[in-house]
Amino acid sequence: MLRKIGRLFIIKTRFEAFAVIYALSLGAVERGKAYLTEYPGFGGKMLFLAATGAVFIAGAKILDAVRMEQQARAQTEASAKI
Repeated sequence: MLRKIGRLFIIKTRFEAFAVIYALSLGAVERGKAYLTEYPGFGGKMLFLAATGAVFIAGAKILDAVRMEQQARAQTEASAKI
């Protein structure tokens, strides 16, 4: 039963990856807006950039991981056919 629930939290396709990245970016922008309010000026802008920049790094890593899993799955299926 736990395995079935756990499968819901696995990103399998690029569409799901983009949906997760979109959600991360919305949260980062909200956090960045709070930083701009709390720390006006240069410090707030730098924290805003750090929060949103982390999404770019995480998004690239998520997309790479999805691509690697799809390639591994394709290789496994190809070797099983032989």
